[in-house]
Amino acid sequence: MIRWLPFKKMKRLLYIITRAEPGGAQMHLLELLRSLCNRFELHVAVGEEGFLTDESRRIGVGVHVLPSLVQPLDPKRDFAAIGEAQRLIRSLRPQLIHLHSSKAGMVGRLAARLEGAPVVFTAHGWAFTDGVSWQRKAIAVLSEGLVARLGGQIICVSRYDHDLALRYRVASPRQMRVVYNGIPDLSHQASPGRGDIPRVSMVARFAVPKDHGLLLQALAGLREQPWEVELIGDGPMQSFAEEQAARLGIDDRVRFLGARKDVAECLAQAHIFVLASNYEGLPLSILEAMRAGLPVVASNVGGVAEAVIDGETGFLVPRGDVQALRSRLTQLIEDPQLRSQMGMAGRARYKAHFTLEQMLEKTLEVYEKVLKTKVS
Repeated sequence: MIRWLPFKKMKRLLYIITRAEPGGAQMHLLELLRSLCNRFELHVAVGEEGFLTDESRRIGVGVHVLPSLVQPLDPKRDFAAIGEAQRLIRSLRPQLIHLHSSKAGMVGRLAARLEGAPVVFTAHGWAFTDGVSWQRKAIAVLSEGLVARLGGQIICVSRYDHDLALRYRVASPRQMRVVYNGIPDLSHQASPGRGDIPRVSMVARFAVPKDHGLLLQALAGLREQPWEVELIGDGPMQSFAEEQAARLGIDDRVRFLGARKDVAECLAQAHIFVLASNYEGLPLSILEAMRAGLPVVASNVGGVAEAVIDGETGFLVPRGDVQALRSRLTQLIEDPQLRSQMGMAGRARYKAHFTLEQMLEKTLEVYEKVLKTKVS
């Protein structure tokens, strides 16, 4: 049960995000929009048309496109995007602005500061996290540190990201709050201990920072074992993964399902969930797998270890370690009882820490704190 906070002054919220693709940040934002659309007047501004704008219109949220808001660094377009965001803020006069993704966070905080509007920024994994190049890390630390000084509150989706920001002195402890991602509970449940051929599932876009190739290499060393794998998602690197599966001689056991709207149903038919990554925030796909009652094998990056308890709800493996991933997959493929035990533990952990209700209540508490703070 959500404890709704008594917002006397707040009527209109504006959310700004860079991309409209069906990624983790977009799905997180969509859950916020769905949950709050009957309580507040909601508007979302995006740099492009796509999945998020379509879904937002479907639930009655006002949609605005900022054509200059693009993901790559582009000083000319970034400056134009600040102007576009300013004009939108001036027109809508929102009581609160909530920003998602790094570029929207920078553009939006500058525009909000110029217009004197209260702002919240959710960091869905920092661009200076471990696993990125030192050049990108240096630029991100400098830019994030500068915009953080413009004020507002920062939501970190993991304790890892909170501590990382403190380590690089990007923001002060008073500015930040850890709010774990949360997703609604569903009736679709897996039976990981049943079945003759274990089905391995990975839900992720074929793009940085995911590492589908690591999973394919690990499985290629298990030709004598019974398994099949479903890769759910699309993206620019899908063709490379398809070619790699063919080169490894396992393409007859790998299914590329593309982007799906029935992910929960797919996971309910799986036995093992894997997420191989080079860096992460707190991935929604892992929470979806835990909700379904699946054991999770994941790269130990970002806030993943705050969701997956190694040896209890699944296994954590070092980034890029194909042997470790292969070993853990072997354990789970060979032991139905272990799969079932870890799946039940993961489901219990989801209900204890990662429900939509918990995320909403803590997010609304952040909103209340920002609205009580005068923009200096």
